[in-house]
Amino acid sequence: MGAAIGGTSEYNSEINVTPMVDVMLVLLIIFMIVTPLLQQGVTVNIPKDLNEPVEDSEITKDTSVVISIPDNNNFYVGKDPFPLASLGEKIQTMMKDKAPDKRIVYIKSGIDVEYGTVVKAIDVIRKQDIDKIGLVADKKKGGEAAK
Repeated sequence: MGAAIGGTSEYNSEINVTPMVDVMLVLLIIFMIVTPLLQQGVTVNIPKDLNEPVEDSEITKDTSVVISIPDNNNFYVGKDPFPLASLGEKIQTMMKDKAPDKRIVYIKSGIDVEYGTVVKAIDVIRKQDIDKIGLVADKKKGGEAAK
């Protein structure tokens, strides 16, 4: 038989990294697109002046009830908007299966939201027989506020 045309008959033992780099870049782009979509709830510019707030690990769970108030007229439960009048019914349905010691509602309010608006939300929550209400804030790290 004749010699191989266009090359040698030896095996190539070098690793070809180009396909691996292509796959890694595609995965990086996918993660960069998906990561912002994983954020739970509505983005709210929350206060950052607290020195030592107590961190509650329950707030990041899917079963927790987080009310977001980005401005004076809008209320959200998760990512769904609700008017103040129907907010109580939604909270009641979300809390009906929880144990009494696990019935806590978190309020994530923006910096520009008036105090009275937050108090109205707290009143609606209290009318649903929920006494534990958590207010969400960012922890101040060093001399600079956290994001």
